[in-house]
Amino acid sequence: MAEQPNNPLHGQTLKSIVEELESEFGWDHMGYLVNINCFKNNPTLKSSLTFLRKTPWARAKVENLWIERIYQFSKDK
Repeated sequence: MAEQPNNPLHGQTLKSIVEELESEFGWDHMGYLVNINCFKNNPTLKSSLTFLRKTPWARAKVENLWIERIYQFSKDK
């Protein structure tokens, strides 16, 4: 696999991204930030991952939220 030094998602799994966001924001706030039902109605890690893996537009929104959080965190330091 080629190196991707400018890709912040390189080496990150969807599971780790969702776990990190849920731990930081909680399901309720994630449902507010990314308006998708898998975060709003009886959310679980398993159901969210299943939905996000089948729905590219939703996965992109979650990955973008994670990337924005990284850059905000690095600016706050």
